[in-house]
Amino acid sequence: MSDLIDDPDPGANAPEFSVSDLSGAIKRLIEGEFSFVRVKGEIGRVSRPKSGHIYLDLKDDRAVINGIIWKGVAGRLPVQPEEGMEVVATGRLTTFPGQSRYQIVIEDIKPAGAGALMAMLERRRAALAGEGLFDEGRKKRLPYLPEIIGVVTSPSGAVIRDILHRLRDRFPRKVIIWPVAVQGERCAPEVTRAIRGFNAMTPGGAMPRPDLIIVARGGGSIEDLWGFNEESVVRAAAASEIPLISAVGHETDTTLIDYASDKRAPTPTAAAELAVPVRLELLAWLDGQEGRLIQALSGGVAQRGQRLRDLARALPRPEVLLDGPRQRIDLWGDRLPAALIRGVQLRRVALSEAGGALRPGVLRRMIEGDTRRLRAASERMGGALERRTRDDRRRLDALAVRFAARAPGEGVAARRAQMDRMNERLSAAGRRQIDGWAQRIAALDRLRETLGYRETLKRGYAVVRSDGALVTTRKEAKAAGALEIEFADGRLGIGGAAAPAPRKKAKPDAPDQGSLF
Repeated sequence: MSDLIDDPDPGANAPEFSVSDLSGAIKRLIEGEFSFVRVKGEIGRVSRPKSGHIYLDLKDDRAVINGIIWKGVAGRLPVQPEEGMEVVATGRLTTFPGQSRYQIVIEDIKPAGAGALMAMLERRRAALAGEGLFDEGRKKRLPYLPEIIGVVTSPSGAVIRDILHRLRDRFPRKVIIWPVAVQGERCAPEVTRAIRGFNAMTPGGAMPRPDLIIVARGGGSIEDLWGFNEESVVRAAAASEIPLISAVGHETDTTLIDYASDKRAPTPTAAAELAVPVRLELLAWLDGQEGRLIQALSGGVAQRGQRLRDLARALPRPEVLLDGPRQRIDLWGDRLPAALIRGVQLRRVALSEAGGALRPGVLRRMIEGDTRRLRAASERMGGALERRTRDDRRRLDALAVRFAARAPGEGVAARRAQMDRMNERLSAAGRRQIDGWAQRIAALDRLRETLGYRETLKRGYAVVRSDGALVTTRKEAKAAGALEIEFADGRLGIGGAAAPAPRKKAKPDAPDQGSLF
């Protein structure tokens, strides 16, 4: 009886699921059981596509789980994930049916302890130092007495009160406060905007540009000070055109902005002391310098007065200097009347001698002599002019005869014949030069043919190629899949490559290059 009734197959009554239904059931099960989890592990692969989301792997020594941080959450994270960082991730488990895998949607991520933060901080410091942001050569000198000081800090903390109190005690200056959050996720972007905002101000404008910037915060844990380790803050401090003092934390606290700033102060109060000198000390120094200046001027005047008196004692008295000139004037006054009389007598004698030479008889004889010489010269000049005129007339007559005897056409014909002869000589010289050039080019072409590698192929050599590249060694030929050998009369393919048709002789201006064997 039992043989007549078939037993049902195991599981034959189980319901059938579609792939989507089964994936949805698994998704609801996982999300219901693990709606909130905290996972500790090491970050492996990190991917940041253009969408702004972050994809990463959380792993330990035995397993790996995929993680995703949506764009909105990634922008609010106080610490950005980096490969190799040990973290504690908080989120919920879900599935991705498209690839049949489960993953954790991370809503918060924090380094797993101070050791992980310090390791990440050291890696970031080394990377930024490699870019030269911490070099001493790029740091600027602080102004001795800034007119305006910009302070980037929280307006409600004790830090700003300490700075203002210290500035008022030492040397009161104008202070512009840029309020920022000094910890948390808003710290880094606000500090970055403050530094860049101070640098963007116009000197002498409605809101004047500071001569010095102080970035200050009180002490705290490494997590509290982490905003000042962000890359955006460090780059803004390094790019600041205004000298910048960092006063973040206590003396033992060190952040990356301390390396990029132009001067690091151990405390905010010390930053105020670095910013300005002590006014009373400066006034005392000025008083001392004024006293030294007055003493130096008085001593210099007294020393020069004494030197002037010493030089005056070495000079002779004025009356002694005038004795000699006064005596010489008296001597010349005694000799002057006799000298005047003597001069008048000498000039009278000279005038008498000159007047004796100008008597009327002498003048008449001189005039008669000049008249005779002029008359003789006139007679000679008339004959010379006649002879010169006759000579010029004969030359003109001879020229007239020559010009009248030759017709203009004869000269033109002679010039044309001369030009024809010169044209023939020029054409013959040009043909000879062209023939010489042609012979030289032919000789160079024969030399090129002789030195070309195709002439070498005719002597029994060949060129080996593989995939268009030259093969020059036995090892390359053995490793090549197919070879092409070029002989003097064409090319031959070996190893599966069809032999191409023999090529025509290459043009002289584009010879093939190859290696011979």
